[in-house]
This record gives sequence, structure tokens and C-alpha cells, in this order.
Amino acid sequence: MIHDTHMCLVIPPTLFHCVTGTWTWTAGVVAGSIAKHRANAADTTTITIPITVPSNASALKGAYLKSIEIDYDQVTHHSTSVTPLVHLVTRSADGTPPAPVAQAFTQDPDAAGSITADTHKLVLTITTPFWVANDEYVLVELIMVHPGDAATTDLLGAVANFTLRL
Repeated sequence: MIHDTHMCLVIPPTLFHCVTGTWTWTAGVVAGSIAKHRANAADTTTITIPITVPSNASALKGAYLKSIEIDYDQVTHHSTSVTPLVHLVTRSADGTPPAPVAQAFTQDPDAAGSITADTHKLVLTITTPFWVANDEYVLVELIMVHPGDAATTDLLGAVANFTLRL
């Protein structure tokens, strides 16, 4: 049996889905890295990040999700707000939509600290960690409100932290 309490999975920005705004691929500020870049404009953007951890049909196996870290740069100026949401989505039978359920979490930095013009590692710690079953998946939404004062954003990636039991 494998029981590793310190597993993590990197989620590249190429898996992020952005709605609203003009997003392009660009080289990151560190050589050899990439970023999803949003040009300056006033808008509200919803970024969806799939948390692609292993799941299992057996109880208490697969990934026990504990926290999610999201890396981004507020390159110039700041956002008006950055609001994260964590959803556990149960897959559904044919003909019915999936059923997302919001999960409670704490965030660091807090809401005021996550909007500044700086490089950020936004840590979402799941209040009640959970095992991801084979008929479930996890999506994080990051809602960013950008003022029209030359604010640009680079999405750099995310990391899921979990216990793996096989």
C-alpha cells in the first residue's frame, strides 16, 4: 500500500480557461517559463482551473485534496478584487447537468493582499479535506475584476497538494 502525505501536482497555465478579456501566450519572466497574459483593459474575468488529481472508485483511496496554490503576477497596477471559489463536481447521468458543490476554504493572502501589483502565490486551504471519487472532479474559479488603469495579469500555474493512497 502507498500512503504518501506530501504529494503535489503542478497544473500548467495551458490548462487554465479564461472567459472575457484578451489573453495571449507569452514567455514568463523567468527564462524557459510560460504565462497566460492578459492585456490591460477594464473587465471581469473568470478563470477556471481544473485540479487534475488522481481519483479512485474505492473509498479512502486516490487523492485526499488538502490545498491548492495559484501563482500569478499583477504586472502593473492591481485588480479591484480577486475572488477564488473551489467546486467539487459530481459527474451526472446522461441528460442531466453535473452538480458542483462549493467547498469551504481559507485563503492566504487574504482578499486585500491578493489584489496588489506583485507576484502572488494564492494558497487555498480546504477547510475539510476530501477524497476525490472516480465520479467527481475539482474546479477552481478565480474571478478577477480589473480596473481600466493599465492593469495586466500573467497566470503562471497552480499546484494541488494532496495525500495519495493506493
